[in-house]
Amino acid sequence: MVREIMKRNRTPYNTTLDNNLVKKLKFLSVEINKRQNDLLEEAIEDLLKKYESKIEPKKS
Repeated sequence: MVREIMKRNRTPYNTTLDNNLVKKLKFLSVEINKRQNDLLEEAIEDLLKKYESKIEPKKS
């Protein structure tokens, strides 16, 4: 399984989340028939876009 993940240019990433957030994520996942991982990736992409313009690139 790990080999398959690496072939798809993916990295395993573990963390802990608030119990209520996990519960809501599970319900949403079932409701819209989308994997929880896909929802988390979408949320991270949105978060990065939100802060992208607020972070100045470091000068070399």
